[in-house]
Amino acid sequence: MKLAWCVTGSGDKIKETIQVMVDLKEEYGESLKVEVFTSKAGAQVAKYYKVADRLQGSFDRHWTEVDANTPFISGRLQLGEFDLVLVAPATSNTVAKITHGISDTLVTNAAIQAVKGFIPVCVMPVDYEEGTTITLLPNGRRLKLRVRKEDAENARRIGAMEGFQIIKSPEEIPGVIARFMHT
Repeated sequence: MKLAWCVTGSGDKIKETIQVMVDLKEEYGESLKVEVFTSKAGAQVAKYYKVADRLQGSFDRHWTEVDANTPFISGRLQLGEFDLVLVAPATSNTVAKITHGISDTLVTNAAIQAVKGFIPVCVMPVDYEEGTTITLLPNGRRLKLRVRKEDAENARRIGAMEGFQIIKSPEEIPGVIARFMHT
């Protein structure tokens, strides 16, 4: 199976998501090919959280966004080079853009083009439920954040869109991958 994993600019759950993905690579070995596509903000956050080296060195290939079409993942998706696109973690900005059909970043363009090419997209929004959440900063300090009603609604809208699946946490990723490994 070949996975296009898109990482956006969210620090929330980034370390946990990377750990799950590293564990999956170890479990499946060469049966699971993972190419990481990091947005500009994702690259910045990865450095801030000191996980950039792990993203670059633990997977089959690593790309960083130059613009919405560079690297040219859209063409590769349309040619069927990937079996699944995983957007995790997904910022509220990315989720809102996908929900409204805006494909002006590498990740939003990839997600929308994947669905057009009948490739499923799994999205893990960090702002899934309205209310407050606690996230860990790179220094280990806890930060309380508000999840706005509009952001939670956008996350639910993606789940109702054709070709998209929503997951709520990194712990759900292995189940998604397992389903695709056995198809």
